[in-house]
Amino acid sequence: MPDWRPYLEQKNGHHHTVTGDLQVSRGFWSPQLQNHRDILVYLPPSYHHSSQRYPVLYMHDGQNLFDAATSYAGEWQVDETMETLATRGYEAIVVGIPNMGVRRMDEYSPFRDPRHGGGDGKKYVNFIADTLKPAIDRDFRTHAAAAATGVLGSSMGGLISLYAFFHRPQVFGYAGIMSPSVWFADEALLRYVEDVPYQPGKIYLDAGTREYAGFRADRFLHAASRQYYGRVRRLKRILVQKGYRPVRQLLHVEEKEARHEEAAWARRLERAICFFLEE
Repeated sequence: MPDWRPYLEQKNGHHHTVTGDLQVSRGFWSPQLQNHRDILVYLPPSYHHSSQRYPVLYMHDGQNLFDAATSYAGEWQVDETMETLATRGYEAIVVGIPNMGVRRMDEYSPFRDPRHGGGDGKKYVNFIADTLKPAIDRDFRTHAAAAATGVLGSSMGGLISLYAFFHRPQVFGYAGIMSPSVWFADEALLRYVEDVPYQPGKIYLDAGTREYAGFRADRFLHAASRQYYGRVRRLKRILVQKGYRPVRQLLHVEEKEARHEEAAWARRLERAICFFLEE
């Protein structure tokens, strides 16, 4: 049974940037992956003042979501964004799932890449669906139905989010795919999406036009970035051909000059969450 405690109950001398009610369960066990990790749960402002149930968004790279003290490349400011959205009537529980460091690539892709690994993505998604979600639904007031349950991530987290949406449609009714690593395993994600059947739900898909800025020499920068968002456009076309209606079921955002970084995903997060939570 998870032991949920206030995240800031034990301050460790770091400068924390958490806003609102953030709970943590230390050392949450995954029988699918045979490992432990801390699980973070953000609760909306009205949670302790009502009896209502809330939609739930599961997000990857949990170290980077709420607290600059734990982030390795800047935080997404998910808590600040959710607190602001609550004033406009958009409220949800957000579950942050930290990555496992050197095992990140393995867990965030069901496809094997000869250079970068992968292959444990199915186990990771099943961990969320079969172990973590039942615990969250038991311990918090959630809307447990797929229509009120989403998964969101960036880069490799975007890849595994889209896979989760199609692999476990009875669990996830919407998915946020930010700057997805479509290149991974020789674009295996594109072939996977082409082959799987249509599933009802909402998909948010985005990319920046300068994804590779800062990662490559200048003469490669523009060509590499064009190739990156070009792959994302191909993914969009496949989804449209599969039956997802633009704007209503599939929201595609292309941000000019945006890089492959937490600051860009933080900027676009509000739009994704509003898209998911709108009736």
